[in-house]
Amino acid sequence: MSGRILALDPGSHRIGVAVTDADGIAAHPRPSLDAADPGLLDSIGNLVRDLGVGRIVVGLPTSLSGEEGPAAEAARDFAARVESHLGVPTTLHDERYTTVLAERALLEGGLRRSKRRRLRDGVAATLLLTDYLETRR
Repeated sequence: MSGRILALDPGSHRIGVAVTDADGIAAHPRPSLDAADPGLLDSIGNLVRDLGVGRIVVGLPTSLSGEEGPAAEAARDFAARVESHLGVPTTLHDERYTTVLAERALLEGGLRRSKRRRLRDGVAATLLLTDYLETRR
């Protein structure tokens, strides 16, 4: 696989986005995408093209026991649509704690609620991508 890795952390309202650096070592947040945008797949395609992405990682939400519910089913469907539309290899990766950890980190940073809400999805996607990178090493 060549190219950067793009992480997408799908939610009901927003999709957190992060991308690796050119060397595939570190993850960096990007602005979130609107989950209800009719041009969402094209927006992701623009990111893939502009950033030179060779793989996409989609967050798979599971319960603490590892069971999958409706949110995991929605994530699997989203990942399949992304891969089919873009033709880029897409992998699902466990994202059980990313949003909670992102919120905690932003709280510890002393950010106000409105700023935390704006940054949380990108931080969660960055945590997802960082974990994915660590499991590949």
